[in-house]
Amino acid sequence: MKFLFLHQNFPGQFKHLAPALVQAGHEVFALTSRFEQSQTWRGVRIIAYRWSEPEAQRHHAWLGLMNRAVHRGEVCLRALQSLKARGLQPDAIIAHSGWGEALFVRDVFPDTPLGIFSELYYRAEGSDIDFDPEFQTGQEFGRSARIRMRNLAMRMQLESADRGISPTRFQADTHPPDLRDRIDVIHDGIDTDAIRPAADAVYDHDSLRLTRDDEVVTFVNRNLEPYRGYHSFMRALPALLKARPRARVMIVGSDGVSYGAAPKDGRSWKQVFLDEVRPQIPQEDWARVHFVGQLPYGAFLSLLQVSTVHVYLTYPFVLSWSLMEAMAAECAIVASDTAPVREVIEDGQTGVLVDFFDPAAIADQIARLAADPERRAALGRAARQRIVERYDLSRVCLPQHFAWVERLAASGPARNGTA
Repeated sequence: MKFLFLHQNFPGQFKHLAPALVQAGHEVFALTSRFEQSQTWRGVRIIAYRWSEPEAQRHHAWLGLMNRAVHRGEVCLRALQSLKARGLQPDAIIAHSGWGEALFVRDVFPDTPLGIFSELYYRAEGSDIDFDPEFQTGQEFGRSARIRMRNLAMRMQLESADRGISPTRFQADTHPPDLRDRIDVIHDGIDTDAIRPAADAVYDHDSLRLTRDDEVVTFVNRNLEPYRGYHSFMRALPALLKARPRARVMIVGSDGVSYGAAPKDGRSWKQVFLDEVRPQIPQEDWARVHFVGQLPYGAFLSLLQVSTVHVYLTYPFVLSWSLMEAMAAECAIVASDTAPVREVIEDGQTGVLVDFFDPAAIADQIARLAADPERRAALGRAARQRIVERYDLSRVCLPQHFAWVERLAASGPARNGTA
């Protein structure tokens, strides 16, 4: 069979599924703007398209995301027409809905089964948008209307699809009921054969060498920002460093913004909260805090393997792969008591849950766990077992993905007035 993936940053969430379909004997294509030239990646034939942000256009502020989605959708529409003219007729198309690439798939392939990766549906209340009062600016005029418009491109793509797929139940359940029924919950998968504990692990990077004999507190984000609790973690540092005088704190992440808004004063979020807490920490304690930026993946895994306590904090938002990778490495975890985390961590069984907004409690729970090796070992074993049983890549998630793809390919096109 022939499968076509659409993802502006391919492989993204399809990094396991797409090459696995190749290995199973299928022809797999990917339309993406990540690469400048067409090429082959792990057997997947990548078809590059050029994309640039629309400029100098007048539109309502609430239409910003929709406007970009329509522009990208138009570029993909032209690319799909070209592919069809060259003879490509996929048996199924699978697309991420976040950037509008599948908006006009039905105009080119009206009868081809379409599956949509549905990562998150924004909600004005009871989710990330209104979670953190520190960054609320009062009652925003028209917030619900703005959020509905932000979802419009994702809604249109899922409405035209035969099936949707979402990695966690929390993420699937952010969608409204009329769309939720289309979505199957299947995680991307964690390679527990490659990500596992190692008693002899060594983290040796940038002149710093750590082993499991060291006391290491790890905190990992793609970018250091409030959505992932960077401010709460930084505010916990003064008490934590005082309570654990041997602990080294390893902070992984870049200075940019993945989610939410940037600080208004031009600084990075990293710098904002570093400036806030630094005066509270003596120099001898501050010397044990290491900002290591983005790590090569091998160094990242080694860091998890030597971690004494791993900390993961998040708004009610997309769950990070890094949490589940830390669980697979048998890390003892202190995590925020928020809905997406509760899906994988049971308090006192597979980790310790703590109030996202309570730096004192965060510091206390990290210190308690650092001082209790037997409890850490028990929590780590249970955490890995949870991942192995429910989220293992080769034995659980890939078989589920293959079954989903087979059902998708066997289905007919959506008939709901939008196709």
